[in-house]
Amino acid sequence: MQFQGTKDYVATDDLKIAVNAAVTLERPLLVKGEPGTGKTELARQVSEALGLRMIEWNVKSTTRAQQGLYEYDAVSRLRDSQLGEERVHDVKNYIKKGKLWEAFEAGEKVVLLIDEIDKADIEFPNDLLQELDKMEFHVYETGETIKALHRPIIIITSNNEKELPDAFLRRCLFHYIRFPDAAIMKQIVEVHHPGIKEALLTTALTQFYEIRDTQGLKKKPSTSEVLDWLKLLLAEDLSPEDLARNGADALPKLHGALLKNEQDVHLFERLAFMARRQR
Repeated sequence: MQFQGTKDYVATDDLKIAVNAAVTLERPLLVKGEPGTGKTELARQVSEALGLRMIEWNVKSTTRAQQGLYEYDAVSRLRDSQLGEERVHDVKNYIKKGKLWEAFEAGEKVVLLIDEIDKADIEFPNDLLQELDKMEFHVYETGETIKALHRPIIIITSNNEKELPDAFLRRCLFHYIRFPDAAIMKQIVEVHHPGIKEALLTTALTQFYEIRDTQGLKKKPSTSEVLDWLKLLLAEDLSPEDLARNGADALPKLHGALLKNEQDVHLFERLAFMARRQR
């Protein structure tokens, strides 16, 4: 079972090695990188490439680790008991299975994505240590132990918003998705916008990397944002000449696809103003 990328996802050699090492060692793969560099998409492409079903657990700031195992609805059971409902006698009627339970009881190997784990409380990763390590957990309400029938391929993503505990990191393989250089970016663009003219692509990417390298930028545009920008350029049928700016630091055409906050827009406006004054 080897991951070699797909026609829709450009995977670097080191990323392929990391995925295949995690599959071989049966350890969770922790993937970090800038937002928009394809961390979540990696899990989907691994699922597609290996022909496995994917189960996705999207973590939010309010998510608790217990929700990944199961939730017991004691309130509903109390209400049903007051109403004399027959289903109240079976506690299983009030247990909602979580994503880990779903992955553990699957009749085949699956890909389990735990997306943006760093959004949750700092104790969230620690609360999953034993379950991810032993691939089992206990259901106290029913007295049963749920064990993984087939150890899932677990991919965990993080945007580095919080430091993850050392004990959790020890149980994972780690890979950082570096921001793609121009050569890799051209391959990525070709997947999403096949046949784009070389002159337009070269001009646009040169401008894009200049923007990313601008000092003082609060949010650097990501891979997903340059793909959106190129889609707009193609929709507007712009030429390389149309992308020319009045001064090296002027706002780029259709900049709303690249600059996502007013501070960065104002930064480029100030740089453009200063460039005009120096002429």
